[in-house]
Amino acid sequence: MSNVTGGSFQGASTITQQFVRNTVLADEMDEISIKRKAREAYIAMKMEERYSKDEVLLMYLNTINYGAGAHGVEAAAQRYFTKHASELTVSEAALLAGIPQSPTYNDPIQYPQRALDRRNMVLDRMYNEHYITDAEYEKALAEPLGLNPKNLSNDGIEAYPYFTSYVRELLYNNYDLSESDILKGGLKVYTTLDVNKQEAAEAACAAKRDTLGEAMEVAMAVVEPSTGNIQAIVGGSDYYGRSQVNIATGQGGFGRPCGSVFKTFTLVTAIKKNISPQQTYVDCNSPATVDGYTLENYDNASYGNRSIAGAFAISSNTGFVRLISSIGVEDVAQTAYDLGVTTDLKPEEAGATLTLGVQNVTPLELANSVATIANGGVHHDLCAITTIEDHQGNVIVDDTDPEKRAKRVLTPEQAHAAQEAMKGVVQGGTGTGAAMGNGQPVGGKTGTSEDYRDISFVGITPFAAAAIWVGDPLNEYAVTTGSCAEVFRNYCTDIMESEGIPVQDFDYAADPDYVVYDDEPHHVYSYSTYQRREEEKRKEEEAKKKEEEEKRKKEEAEQREREEEAERQREAEEQKKREAEEQKKKEAEAQKQQQQEQKKQT
Repeated sequence: MSNVTGGSFQGASTITQQFVRNTVLADEMDEISIKRKAREAYIAMKMEERYSKDEVLLMYLNTINYGAGAHGVEAAAQRYFTKHASELTVSEAALLAGIPQSPTYNDPIQYPQRALDRRNMVLDRMYNEHYITDAEYEKALAEPLGLNPKNLSNDGIEAYPYFTSYVRELLYNNYDLSESDILKGGLKVYTTLDVNKQEAAEAACAAKRDTLGEAMEVAMAVVEPSTGNIQAIVGGSDYYGRSQVNIATGQGGFGRPCGSVFKTFTLVTAIKKNISPQQTYVDCNSPATVDGYTLENYDNASYGNRSIAGAFAISSNTGFVRLISSIGVEDVAQTAYDLGVTTDLKPEEAGATLTLGVQNVTPLELANSVATIANGGVHHDLCAITTIEDHQGNVIVDDTDPEKRAKRVLTPEQAHAAQEAMKGVVQGGTGTGAAMGNGQPVGGKTGTSEDYRDISFVGITPFAAAAIWVGDPLNEYAVTTGSCAEVFRNYCTDIMESEGIPVQDFDYAADPDYVVYDDEPHHVYSYSTYQRREEEKRKEEEAKKKEEEEKRKKEEAEQREREEEAERQREAEEQKKREAEEQKKKEAEAQKQQQQEQKKQT
């Protein structure tokens, strides 16, 4: 290392050549040839012409392989001594300096004696080059290795295991990376995890879990509305001790019905069809038979005719099954896909019961969907990984711009109408547990699956969108709590206090251009009303078309009659003309005959 440290020039230094070999020529590292050595030397000399000795050394220290999955001196200091590089002693620094020559066999954990010998050789060189004094040399030489290794987990997960395991799964499935790249390749993966929000979500879920039986779990996914960034994932209570199945993301094949939370998509579809949730009414009496399916409201309660927003707030099953039957099951499924659901909902199988949340979906899908509503109708594809750098610091993945993942799927007016209906659930419906004492407006929707096997809640504010699930992952026991809306309230309260987030409302937008079918200010919108109105509209259009067709035919008939009359007149004139000519011809012939007779007589 004499060139870098100020010794005589001997061509490109060993340090520079090692840096070139491990970065620029990394793909040729194991090739043994004169050509590769020549390329290495040439590139190294050119680098030393461009960069100072200190710059080359810095690049070398930040990228070189120190074994055991550590690339760069900071990572190595953490790996072997659980401290920062700036805190290393002379002995510890010398130990690390000796590793890169053979990262595998100089590994102090696996080969302590060999590492010790290499350390001492480095200390000798430092002493001979006058970088350390006699006392520093003797002291460092006498010290043991003094390792305090930071153990790497078997699965590469160090913290926040449910979020981290989700990111690891994305690395495996969504990027062109091998297992070696991911676990030992020195990658830097920058995620959207917000530690403060993650801990707030974990605390809110833990508080709820403490009120439940032992078999129960609480899961939660939090998405930032303005970006689609996943800020927190609570996939369960104990990743290593209880279950590694990630309930929030569906990893491990987990998926459960979300119950009446799914009515949100039916509500939005109605709004998209310009049906006012405030002024349009549905039949909420119970029981009801719709499309051959008989169902009831909770406790078989009959609520009479209620506005769509009112039926949404009290979560009327009968009202919303009638509504989805009227506006179209397939259209509701498409709305769910547009907003963020990725699971195949199989609407053709579910039929009108789709609005009751009978299909399996994940909290993460639901959180992303309501984030679209909270964001004024602009949907962002989910993002957990913003940037990936290789061990050389090269950016190989850049997903830092959320606008590249953005698409408007609702108008601002449609989104605002949905927000208002969701706020009604919290203000006076089934989700009052999410109401915040500081006056922060909150929108939401509760959900309960059949036999109370699943309890769900989706909540939105302008700065947060989340979905919570409570239940027995093994589906053996029913849930004993009626709601989990307070989990969202506690989460929002925590982050608003800790991050100084002010009270804020959603952006205002005017009402959509709602369709008015008659002169009454409110009309009853029952199972058949929409279909009847559409049928009447269709018949009116058909009658209009028929009238226009008859008018056209009449006009064509009259035109043909005029043309035929004109043709008859023309033919009559022609006939008269022919008859006159024939008469004239006869008269001429008679006159000729008369003249001939007179000649004979003469």
